[in-house]
Amino acid sequence: MGELEKMLLEGAKIEFLSEIVGRTIFMFLLILAILRLSGRRGVRQLTLFEVAIIISLGSAAGDPMFQEDIPILYSVIVFICVMGVYKLITWFTARFSFVANALEGKVMTVVKDGMFDIKHENDHDFSKMEFFAEFRNQSVEHLGQVKEGILEVDGTMSILFYPEEDIQFGLPLFPSTYVEINVDLHAGPFACMYCGNIVHSFQNESKRCSRCERATWTKAIKTKRH
Repeated sequence: MGELEKMLLEGAKIEFLSEIVGRTIFMFLLILAILRLSGRRGVRQLTLFEVAIIISLGSAAGDPMFQEDIPILYSVIVFICVMGVYKLITWFTARFSFVANALEGKVMTVVKDGMFDIKHENDHDFSKMEFFAEFRNQSVEHLGQVKEGILEVDGTMSILFYPEEDIQFGLPLFPSTYVEINVDLHAGPFACMYCGNIVHSFQNESKRCSRCERATWTKAIKTKRH
């Protein structure tokens, strides 16, 4: 027996292969049914708690697919227990906000009035560049177009835009315009590259931002949404 044949076939029971096919199809259909009963349509909508549920179900479903000594009934019982716990905790989170906050976290204000909300910048694990990507995915060219941006508990971004007539100068979000400049060589307005604060001229020689104390600036833009 060659090394490849040994690695692939040694110890395999040919008569068990057809049973593996049947077990796999059954467990796959069972997983789909359980996920459908959970009421969620996609992974993007899952909270951290629900991701933990999916991992638990995956572990319970995987072993019976190819292990002859584990009856499918065991997995069915695990599925029933996990979904029972899920429904119970969902019931509690719907009625007690502290349970929901403990399991799913809170919504987080990312942008307020065209600037990053630096008061809560340490309350989330996203980097500025990840927020940039989220805004760009929703065709936001600069923060001056955004009245408020909220990070939802499932990781999606909800954006409230300014009306077209109220769009302000803002921090550009695309690499072609998000470029540090020497403010002595350019005319304002300028946008702080860290918090999005807009200044038209500087009142101090240090040229530091009055909101975040950083001193890196780029050219602010005021384009309308397309």
